[in-house]
Amino acid sequence: MSVKTRDNARRVLVLGSSSSYRRALLERLGIPFDVSAPQIDERVLASETLATAALRLAEAKARAVAASYSNALVIGCDQIASCAGAPIGKPGTRESAIAQLTRMSGQMVVFHTGVALVDAATGRSSGRLVDVTSTFRRLTREEIVAYVDRDQPFDCAGAVRSEALGIALFERIASDDPTALIGLPLIALTDLLRAEGIDVLLGDSGFAARRDTKP
Repeated sequence: MSVKTRDNARRVLVLGSSSSYRRALLERLGIPFDVSAPQIDERVLASETLATAALRLAEAKARAVAASYSNALVIGCDQIASCAGAPIGKPGTRESAIAQLTRMSGQMVVFHTGVALVDAATGRSSGRLVDVTSTFRRLTREEIVAYVDRDQPFDCAGAVRSEALGIALFERIASDDPTALIGLPLIALTDLLRAEGIDVLLGDSGFAARRDTKP
């Protein structure tokens, strides 16, 4: 199967993210793609819920990257963790990571993950929101400090690197898409791609491989 636009040129698939975790997830599908980091204001608006913000920001990231392409499908992603209704972002530092995990110890935390797909040629957009509801173990300070020093999850929402040692922080996890917790819900994404006529199971996605990946 070859996917072509009206001008008969092969499209490029672009991951609009600087996340190495999302890049590794997308590589599982075995299709060629570019990577381009979006530059947008990621603040949550006062008028929106955290779930709405995650989906809006995912689309905004995709559109920001799509502006640099004429013939591409661009994937945008965003994740916001929520504890007791309050947002929890990426800690950035060791001290913030310890503070976040201390706050989440024994609590229910929802990870809102938005994924969007934007057609640069037409401006058409589609998206999905996938929630992961988790319950954290009651963690001692010693456990939290040991985890932070070993995994150094400073660039992960809620200081949780779930694909590594961070999985041991949880008592239980519930979601329709197990990859959503890492930041790119692949089940939802493959549904969005299928709606564009792209069946990743068939192998030949029709996407062109490019070497001029943008920073």
